[in-house]
Amino acid sequence: MPGPLEYVLWFLCTPFEVLALVCAIKKKAITRYFFLNLYIVASLVASLGRYQILHRYGINSMEYVYFYYYSDALLTICLFFALMSLYSYVFAELNAERYVRLGALFLLSGTALFSYSVVQQSSSKLVTHFVVELSQNLYFVGLVLTYLLWGSIMKLRETRTRLIHMVLSLGVYFSLFAATYALRNLYPTMSSMLQALPPLIACFLPGAWAYAFWKVPEEARTVPARLATVPR
Repeated sequence: MPGPLEYVLWFLCTPFEVLALVCAIKKKAITRYFFLNLYIVASLVASLGRYQILHRYGINSMEYVYFYYYSDALLTICLFFALMSLYSYVFAELNAERYVRLGALFLLSGTALFSYSVVQQSSSKLVTHFVVELSQNLYFVGLVLTYLLWGSIMKLRETRTRLIHMVLSLGVYFSLFAATYALRNLYPTMSSMLQALPPLIACFLPGAWAYAFWKVPEEARTVPARLATVPR
């Protein structure tokens, strides 16, 4: 049976996800940020499913491991499309939405093919190894794309405060998860110690988005010079 720590970690994340949805509904941001809210809904459903598996089988069971990594792969794909929707908002004035969509499909397909090529030599549990590798690679791709998007925001002198806040929160989120995966790969003996980090990190994104929906008006603007000092 799971201990108090596992239950605390689960209960910490779920209220943030519900809060983010409530804030989006209250501020009428559901349709405008559809893919971001779709990710939050998917994350909430996954959290409920993980809780059921956790309560029934325990955190060290194969059932929980399988469900966690398969749901994590689906959530990562949803988050990837959420990131691409932010790209569309940033490049909307350049009429580049079509190229963003095509680029997203290309990157997703390329990441999936690369992940498959890495694990195809493994004859046992090929599908399981594939979803784990796909999640890790998508986190890395998402990290790189988020920093590229931030560079574009600076270059285009984007001023929409809510959009900037969401991009920055994604950058922090991807960075934390990429660091966790890197530590697991470098220090396999620390896996048991690191297993508490992903649930804690997962609380950050819905919390940051809830704040953006509730506290940052859609019409709010940030002067680009305040985001960074550009040397002359």
